Amino acid sequence: MIPADAELTARPAEIPAWDDMPAGLKPVLARQMEIYAGFLEHTDHHIGRLIDSLADLEILDDTLVYVIIGDNGASGEGTLNGTFSEGIPLNGASAIETVEFMTSRIDEFGGPNANNHYAVGGAHAMDTPYQWTKQVASHWGGTRNGLIVHWPSRIQAKGEIRTQFTHVIDVAPTVLEAANLPHPTFVHGIQQAPFEGTSMLYSFNDADAPERHDLQYFEVFVNRGIYHKGWTAVTRHSTPWGAQGNLPALDDDVWELYTPEDWTQANDVAAEHPQRLRDLQRLFLIEAGKYNVFPLDDRRYERFNSDLAGRPQLVKGNTQVLFGGMGRLSENSVINIKNKSHAVTADVTVAESGAAGVIIAQGGRFGGWVLYIHEGKPAYCYNLLGVQQFKIHGDTTLTPGDHQVRMEFGYDGGGLGKGGTITLYTDGTQVGEGRVEATQPMIFSADETTDLGSDSATPVSDDYNTKNSTFAGRILRVQIDLGADAEDADHLITPEERYRIAVAIQ
Repeated sequence: MIPADAELTARPAEIPAWDDMPAGLKPVLARQMEIYAGFLEHTDHHIGRLIDSLADLEILDDTLVYVIIGDNGASGEGTLNGTFSEGIPLNGASAIETVEFMTSRIDEFGGPNANNHYAVGGAHAMDTPYQWTKQVASHWGGTRNGLIVHWPSRIQAKGEIRTQFTHVIDVAPTVLEAANLPHPTFVHGIQQAPFEGTSMLYSFNDADAPERHDLQYFEVFVNRGIYHKGWTAVTRHSTPWGAQGNLPALDDDVWELYTPEDWTQANDVAAEHPQRLRDLQRLFLIEAGKYNVFPLDDRRYERFNSDLAGRPQLVKGNTQVLFGGMGRLSENSVINIKNKSHAVTADVTVAESGAAGVIIAQGGRFGGWVLYIHEGKPAYCYNLLGVQQFKIHGDTTLTPGDHQVRMEFGYDGGGLGKGGTITLYTDGTQVGEGRVEATQPMIFSADETTDLGSDSATPVSDDYNTKNSTFAGRILRVQIDLGADAEDADHLITPEERYRIAVAIQ
């Protein structure tokens, strides 16, 4: 895969050497990589099961199989120490993961109570012999992966290597050409953007075929690069870990230049070829303009929160109404309750068997909140980064029949991620009160969702599990209100008020 004369790149000063890591942390760092190796073995095993099934069906030789060895480069998002829960660095809270914190949880790494991620040093080692890691899209360590293509009935070559430049956007055009299918122009009446990749099919049986995909831009968090006919011009603007501090102005970023013969981007020749560097920088600007890369945005944590990023949500305004049966709603399709006062009001019908189960849950074990029934009484839990749960339990049992359960969150204010006061109501009467001392300012989860009537993935609260989270009865509707719209003098939303809201949002 890598030429014998490829040069091993130097370790950047920003990535500490193994010998420089705290002695007490080294067992945790080793544990992180053991877990990753185990998961990779698990993945490899199940890819093998798929391949074996194709062989058993006697269709393997006629099946075009792609195995892409990775997703970008190995991820540097785990911070220098790694992380016990990926939501911690995504919310800018890495300072809590001290050596003592990490070592106290070493036995939980790799288990159901952890959402761990290996450290930056491990990522850099796995990106050998290239520079940097995922998110540093300027350099091959952040982008380049091995690729296996298997198609015996159509590829005569066996065990050969192809060196023509290809990109992940080339996969779909290759599949379409292989299947003799045209690129779709309309799908369900909606005009489609054209594919931007180049089919790889031309290279499958011709190792010396001239390269067709000879121009490609890269950009992630303003780490950017351009490939053109073997040459690469790149600039690293920031790293994926730690506090970014005052990042340089974009015009002050230092560009590097690498020749076609420099497989690993080990020797910067920008000083020797200033005109070629300028030409490639110009190409980047052209490609970036063509593919809507501008404006460049080097914010990190803030981009997870739509309010801070300035990104439009699917739901506008200060009120959203959800209905029983809704589930697997992504975080960006639910009104944003972070860093502000809000209220959640649910109309429910309790079964004759008694009250139990989840009314509404957002997120999961590693960050989120849930309004639910515990031992027949209303309850609320805020799960902070999978590290601490704040629970408020009501003192009144819900009888069978119709009820309104309401939670009001009075945000402390004064910045991001602050705490607040929780008040629980049943049918307009206060039944519980408590505190949440801190909240997640940016994101609850990259993959868990909002569910009504159950908690479909990992549970937000340890008062229940996924299997017994189903609500005993019926969820009629749940209304989420923000700010001033969350204030209600009697803490009860009447049918007349619901009608007024329904008419107003038509």
